[in-house]
Amino acid sequence: MNTPDLSTELSFRTARSGGKGGQNVNKLETMVEALWQPKSSSLFSEEEKRRIVEKLASRINKGGYLQVRSSESRTQGENKAIAQRKLEELVAKALVRPKPRKASRPTRSSIEARLDNKRRAAFKKQLRRKDW
Repeated sequence: MNTPDLSTELSFRTARSGGKGGQNVNKLETMVEALWQPKSSSLFSEEEKRRIVEKLASRINKGGYLQVRSSESRTQGENKAIAQRKLEELVAKALVRPKPRKASRPTRSSIEARLDNKRRAAFKKQLRRKDW
């Protein structure tokens, strides 16, 4: 299932990130945090929003924002794209409906095998008994 382009509803925050980059790390804000508010989204139906909020509840903050951070790249632009992609993947996974489980019954042969094993175990224990 393809999710709609979230870029129209995303907001971004930047901060200085650690890691590679030399002086870049100390001077530039390359870490990007993508923020998206699922409840106020116009891209999804109410049922889809409910499903997203339910599945991603642990990742949504008190303000109702789903947050994703990226500081993998040395440039802000690349980190922005990475954060957006991560967020879209999270939303896509949250929208996937699990297949309903079909109730199944044990086969006749498996029932017979289980009963046969029980009979053997009972017989073995009977042989161990001491009849006084």
